[in-house]
Amino acid sequence: MSNRIPNSASARDVMFHLHSQTNPQRHAEIGPLIMTHGEGVYVYDSNGKRYLEAMAGLWCTSLGFSDRRLKAAAAAAYDKFGFYHSFNHKTPDNTIDLTKQLAQISPIPDTQVYFATSGSEATETMVKLAWVYHAAHGKPGKRKIIARARGFHGSTIVAASMCGLPRMHREYGLPLPGFLHTHCPDAYRNALQGESEEAFVARLAADLETMILEEDPDTIAGFIAEPVNAGGGIIVPPNGYFAAIETVMRRHDILVLADEAVCGFGRTGNWFGCQTVGMTPDMMALAKGITSSYFPMSAVLLGRPIQEALAEINKGGELFGHGFTNSGHPVGAAIALEALAIYHEMDVVTHVRTMGERLRAGLGRIAATSGIVGQVRGVGLMIGVELVADPDTRHAFDPALKIGAMFDAQALENGLVIRAMGDTIGFCPPLIIAEAEIDETIDLFAKTLRQVEDRLGATLRLSSSPAAVLPSRH
Repeated sequence: MSNRIPNSASARDVMFHLHSQTNPQRHAEIGPLIMTHGEGVYVYDSNGKRYLEAMAGLWCTSLGFSDRRLKAAAAAAYDKFGFYHSFNHKTPDNTIDLTKQLAQISPIPDTQVYFATSGSEATETMVKLAWVYHAAHGKPGKRKIIARARGFHGSTIVAASMCGLPRMHREYGLPLPGFLHTHCPDAYRNALQGESEEAFVARLAADLETMILEEDPDTIAGFIAEPVNAGGGIIVPPNGYFAAIETVMRRHDILVLADEAVCGFGRTGNWFGCQTVGMTPDMMALAKGITSSYFPMSAVLLGRPIQEALAEINKGGELFGHGFTNSGHPVGAAIALEALAIYHEMDVVTHVRTMGERLRAGLGRIAATSGIVGQVRGVGLMIGVELVADPDTRHAFDPALKIGAMFDAQALENGLVIRAMGDTIGFCPPLIIAEAEIDETIDLFAKTLRQVEDRLGATLRLSSSPAAVLPSRH
């Protein structure tokens, strides 16, 4: 293994680098896959191998890995300012321009913008502002936050507490008290036998209201949700889901918080995911696509009621007690302004809808010939393919088989980067992807699926279990 060569890059990585979302022991055994550069939707490793990056890095590089305009905007910004802040009435000039442009595309009326540097900071900011809102209205006891199973909202203490993924809690004794979780709106997995989509939505809304009443509505500040669950398996909520949920929220004076870190800036086929799923949030957290991740920047969009609450709570002349050193960084603002210009010029919404339909249709055609694909789902350029032991019964694979990890490794060998979320295979390519690259993605998926089916069939045929039979293809 290259990581055993003294002083190799791989060995230094194993020795000095603690990786995110990575098993440390396994990493010490196999070492890193070292990436050196990117071009458009492709990235290259240290051996010169090319990969089609069908996850845009981490759901984020909307404009690809080598956009010249974004790099030029960064260089020009650095010539003006290496850094400036937005504390104590000061601000970089171009940060003002960015707030106006974000407000112009915001679905929240009378938007004001607060900047941070990560999605975690943005979601935590929404929580703090929700607390301020209720305190300003004489209800300081409204502090609990309801999130959802299989949701992802970041890795800091509060953000991780809001996650509905056990791996974000296990090592840290999370979630913190006061962070609650309700159902994931995954009808494929969670609907009862014979339950209609409408009945499923009604049941989830009723269960949520029961939780609120049991907890006491006067203790609950907000409900946070991704418009489309990303890391939890690309779950698109059923029609009417957010309308039903928001009816409950408004009845009990609970703020609706949208985590648009992944779904924003055209990803779902609208400017924002909340527009795709019929969500009407009081606040929105933005990240990733705001700069195509060419700079660490995030933002919170907040409506007038939140602004008025902030004014009320600080009417005695106190300072707003929240801030990050790099909020509204001038280089990040320059890159974000250029990214917005590119999104407008490419008509990102139309392009994503067209390419998304092509990708989903192609994956669907391949799925129809497979005996282990249960569902192809998604919106825009955010597609999930769930692998199952039996598509007819939706029976899942034994987790010990680690089918998703098997698919991930095989895809990587074939030059395709995907994301395995359990046994769901995720696709979230750069939004600039073209027809030929969509078709290449589909071809590589088909090749990988056949190889996994062959490997799985060989594995299961060795088992003595009568149930361990690979379903025949349709």
